[in-house]
Amino acid sequence: MASVTSLTASVHQRLADALTAALPEAGSADPLLRRSDRADFQANGILALAKKAKANPRELATQVVARVESGEVIKDIEVSGPGFLNITITDRAITENLAERYADGERLGVPFVEHPGTTVIDYAQPNVAKEMHVGHLRSAVIGDAVVQILEFVGESVVRRHHIGDWGTQFGMLIQYLIEHPHELDHQAGEVSGEEAMSSLNRLYKAARTLFDSDEEFKTRARRRVVDLQAGEPETLAMWQKFVDESKIYFYSVFKKLDMEIRDPDVVGESGYNDMLDETCRLLEESGVAVRSEGALCVFFDDVKGPDGNPVPLIVKKSDGGYGYAATDLSAIRDRVFNLKADSLIYVVDARQSLHFKMVFETARRAGWLSDDVKAHQLAFGTVLGKDGKPFKTREGETVRLVDLLDEAIDRATAVVREKAEKVDLSEREIEENGRYVGIGAVKYADLSTSAVRDYKFDLDQMVSLNGDTSVYLQYAYARIRSIFGKAGDRTPLAHPELELAPTERALGLHLDRFGETLDEVAAEYAPHKLAAYLYQLASLFTTFYDQCPVIKPAPAQEVAENRLFLCDLTARTLHQGMALLGIRTPERL
Repeated sequence: MASVTSLTASVHQRLADALTAALPEAGSADPLLRRSDRADFQANGILALAKKAKANPRELATQVVARVESGEVIKDIEVSGPGFLNITITDRAITENLAERYADGERLGVPFVEHPGTTVIDYAQPNVAKEMHVGHLRSAVIGDAVVQILEFVGESVVRRHHIGDWGTQFGMLIQYLIEHPHELDHQAGEVSGEEAMSSLNRLYKAARTLFDSDEEFKTRARRRVVDLQAGEPETLAMWQKFVDESKIYFYSVFKKLDMEIRDPDVVGESGYNDMLDETCRLLEESGVAVRSEGALCVFFDDVKGPDGNPVPLIVKKSDGGYGYAATDLSAIRDRVFNLKADSLIYVVDARQSLHFKMVFETARRAGWLSDDVKAHQLAFGTVLGKDGKPFKTREGETVRLVDLLDEAIDRATAVVREKAEKVDLSEREIEENGRYVGIGAVKYADLSTSAVRDYKFDLDQMVSLNGDTSVYLQYAYARIRSIFGKAGDRTPLAHPELELAPTERALGLHLDRFGETLDEVAAEYAPHKLAAYLYQLASLFTTFYDQCPVIKPAPAQEVAENRLFLCDLTARTLHQGMALLGIRTPERL
């Protein structure tokens, strides 16, 4: 089915046509339409147009009103104040619009973007041989939501997980394992993810202890780094073993997060190793990078240290080693020229903003980024504890991500179990819903906050049935689904001929905004705006359901059918919206 024209778009077009007719010299003028508390919409564009045309704004507004095509869509339009227009929509237009959305299945009338491109999203970037901690949460959750949203609106998305799988530490680990072959006494895939990472952690600590205490081992380990970079077969095989072990663990954590991570999308630092030398050569030959004290550097007029001296982006170190910049610049080349991307999104901690600012500017100078190919860091803030400080354990250690997720699931399961008797849930349903509610609580707390802001991790609030939480939204969805078990032979059916109650109108107008909201969310990479839309939707439904009987006391047949129609469309919108945030909506809670 074709996408559904929103009520906002319909009204906007009618006002734009009327403005052009009243003031032809203005061309295609924008009426600046927005939602309003005083009416369904308010148009503010006439004031600026009148000023430009040296006309009286109220007189111009009156001329526009006289030329507006109303009837089926616009019920009433009046001039307010110095020249605002307050517009009220007909009940029929609201119901007919929603009926079109209802008929469009899972898409709910949401249009695809007019000119889809290819976007590479770099997110969920753990490090090989290291446990994932709370600092890895936001990149994974935000990145996954942006992927789902962009794909839904029609963008071609390439996922990239730029894992840390290269560098000095691997020479130390590989050399230790060669000398102590029984330390890792299982094959990849034979143990669980957490067992695999526990084994690697033990190995890493033993290797580090020997590295710090034995100069001869340290020398052998550093030689092994050279072997790794040169592609020596035995060394590469051992390195691959570490990567495979770590992936078992990564995938187990992402599975707990209810995220799909596909193996071909995991392209770590090592994936660009063969490009590093050419990247440096291209930068130096073009004059973008210059030699400074033996290192290959890029300088910027606006990046200086505390002493006032320039701070360069070091692409290649004076000892011949490559820095992160060389890898990141090679990744840009690969994503632009091989993957044919026109948008690059990096879901990375805000504390790395200066690094990416310099990397992107270097790529622009080299001609790899342009007006047609853009890179954007979707920077995110820090997860804080209840005390407002970076989230740590009582011992001051960084919180393991697995522990955090397990606690959320345990707390949510307790909440579900407490309510389970009312809906007669089985033990299996209690445990399954506990996972969905717990993981949903963690994701929603993150996604309902603007990415760049820090937020406090407070499980008591996250699993609360009250307030702006995923649990509130999940219960709203389950509550709507339960209505249909009591509806008897009454079915959802739109009745455009019916007059709508105020709460029905408010709910209907908000349902109409789903497509507009997704368009804005996708354009701005702002999943928190989708979370806000869904919370308001659940709140409007609660008010509607409290004031408009659906089942008891039984309203007239047509009224009941129309209200069931509103209930069903609300449930489907909640379900689809939450799915785009990566959150499940259980049918019964």
